[in-house]
Amino acid sequence: MLSKKRCRIFFISRQMKYQAYDLYTRKITIQFFLGALSILFTGAINAQNTEAEDISELPTITVTANKQSETLATVTGSITAFDGNDLENIGARSLADVATMTPSFSFQETGQSTLSPPVIRGMTANIISFSSSAVLLVDGVPTLHAWGFGDRLFGVERVEVLRGPQSTLYGRNAEAGVVNVVTRLPDMHPHTFVSADLGSHGKKVLRADISRMLVENRLYASFAGETTRQDGFIDNVFTGGKTDDRALHSGRLALRWTPSTATDVVLRASAQRYDDGGATWGAVTAPRYTVHSGTESWLRASGQTVSLDINHEISPYLQLRSITARNLFRDHMQQDTDFLPTERMFIGRDYHFDTISQELRLEGYTDDRLNGIRWIAGVYADRDDNDWRFTQKTPRALTRTQAKQKAHTTALFTHWTIPLATHWNLLAGVRLEENNVRLKLYGKNEAEQQHIWRHTSPKLALQYQNGPIQVYAGYSNGFRAGGFNAFSSLASQRAYQPEKLDAWEIGIKGYALAHRLFYSAAIYRMNVHDMQVQQMPAPGQVFISNAARAHSTGAEAELRYRISNNWQVQAGVALNRTRFNEYHDGVNNYEGYRNPFAPDLQGNLSLRYEAPQGWWAQARLHGMGKIYLDAANHYQRPNYTLLDLSAGYLLANAELVAYINNATGKRYDAIGYLNGMATAYSAPREYGLRLSYRF
Repeated sequence: MLSKKRCRIFFISRQMKYQAYDLYTRKITIQFFLGALSILFTGAINAQNTEAEDISELPTITVTANKQSETLATVTGSITAFDGNDLENIGARSLADVATMTPSFSFQETGQSTLSPPVIRGMTANIISFSSSAVLLVDGVPTLHAWGFGDRLFGVERVEVLRGPQSTLYGRNAEAGVVNVVTRLPDMHPHTFVSADLGSHGKKVLRADISRMLVENRLYASFAGETTRQDGFIDNVFTGGKTDDRALHSGRLALRWTPSTATDVVLRASAQRYDDGGATWGAVTAPRYTVHSGTESWLRASGQTVSLDINHEISPYLQLRSITARNLFRDHMQQDTDFLPTERMFIGRDYHFDTISQELRLEGYTDDRLNGIRWIAGVYADRDDNDWRFTQKTPRALTRTQAKQKAHTTALFTHWTIPLATHWNLLAGVRLEENNVRLKLYGKNEAEQQHIWRHTSPKLALQYQNGPIQVYAGYSNGFRAGGFNAFSSLASQRAYQPEKLDAWEIGIKGYALAHRLFYSAAIYRMNVHDMQVQQMPAPGQVFISNAARAHSTGAEAELRYRISNNWQVQAGVALNRTRFNEYHDGVNNYEGYRNPFAPDLQGNLSLRYEAPQGWWAQARLHGMGKIYLDAANHYQRPNYTLLDLSAGYLLANAELVAYINNATGKRYDAIGYLNGMATAYSAPREYGLRLSYRF
């Protein structure tokens, strides 16, 4: 194994290679997106000068990320929403696919299927904190940590990404945004969808989404699921096999009961199981896509969720909603970290997360739903029982750590939309939340530790809505929960405080060109206080502390345009600057450095053509600027732009699709992962065929 000093020299040489063309490629990327948009708008203007044709409008999308039904154009805030059928048509199967089409939204680089911390507007979360910068909701059931964002998108009605602090409605760990997944409810209309994929690296995928009415106008049921397998692309030259095979089996059942027109009850159950090889990592100095590992690497994980969702209309102007849920996840893995034949260095974990949650809220209106007062008020409570077991093998020792954390959260929240004058609304809300957390470490002579944190999260915005056009300005407060350092060697470093931020945002959105163009744009500023950062003062020591202050400033814009009945375009761009105002780890001063995993630039552009004869073709470009992997900004993943191509033919109820992702074979490896020890490889080119059938 090479020394850390030699690895650093190797990395610096690689870094110098990329620095020579980094600014050039960034300029080329920006010029490409601007040029492409210019061409598209020129084509649109020319289309307006041609003989008039009856061009269909963009569909109106209703969203619920603010816990109330609103159209996309009337939501006060920066939100991107996708229809489930549209996601299926373009082959988006995961939240990672959604992120490629959403400004200011991405995931941290981990190389592991179950661990995907989200990044929204430059805000990231340290994995050892077991928290997240954004909340994932699936049918109202929250996931508050980084495990679980690998949820597959089958049987989905829509996906919504709401950017900016959402702690007023969702509490802790919603400091940067919310990802809201709404699955399709079974109803009186039978629905059947099945599909099969065959692709490169032995890819095999089966998907199904079926719903039926069991008792007329009373009882309905649905099932949706997916099973997928794919061979790895990293060769283990020591054993002669692949190290990173992937397998996932998941399904969701729903039973819906409507005893009256006023009451809707849905019982849901879902499960998923991962059976993977190792992470997509390799040694920094090794040939690409190869390891020489004698330590077995694997991942075995599973998750189960059960929820009861009751919606009752008390009166035409008052609704009651109750969501009761239990969410379990187990993550069990072992991973080689030096990639050598001898068993010298590896890590292992066996984490159990168990969350029981209850939300009860009232939603009310005046006698004018469109122009009157709208409000919601509710209570929320949850209980977390988490069991963490971590193993680390180094040449010096084998260490094992076991900890149990129990937490209770209670909250009161309310949000109001109040008309002030014609076209003007005031939006105001507040949340009072208490987090009671206890930690017990096993094998250490320490008493159980407990801490109670209380937080108030206000939100205030002014909205101007004139027909299809909205302009807004607002302030909101977000926070990430405090916690304990279970894996620190020092008892004095156990507790760390909540991370808080204040955010200001100004935006505009609306429809134009006879409802064929939807656009939105926003600028924002977020000031982060008591920022939770990961510190490594000595080898083997790692802990979270509130050692930093930071700010995030940015702008984002997106559009969807139906140029004609055959041509559609979607585009988005995000500029973000997340920097430490103050961060000193006792040895180094990182003032002005970039937050890890936060890109300065993101963009996406897609063009789709649908022929009258039933065939279609689509091209999608998406990419982002470079990211750093550590606070010192030593290690990085370079900027990249990927091209995805697909085409299909629809014949009656069947459709055949051919696709190729990363068509140019772009490489964008994260070199220096694990504090300089490893490279997290980017995925190679992927191609395949998909056959689907629906009625």
